[in-house]
Amino acid sequence: MAHRFTVIFEKEEEGGYHAFSPTLPGCHTQSETIEEGIENIREAIELYVGSLAEDGLPIPTEDILIKPIEIAV
Repeated sequence: MAHRFTVIFEKEEEGGYHAFSPTLPGCHTQSETIEEGIENIREAIELYVGSLAEDGLPIPTEDILIKPIEIAV
């Protein structure tokens, strides 16, 4: 069964990226590039979801809506 999770990448001031999935609390990773971050967060999500499944816990379903809002300043 496939699951889909939103991942957010934040550029770090000191370089690189911080990636996390808001649906999976504590599921974070860091990387130097977006490509590396995708690999890292995919692995982190797989481990997180696998751990939930092993413990018999439900896998969260996502109900996130991301919509950029523009304001004039």
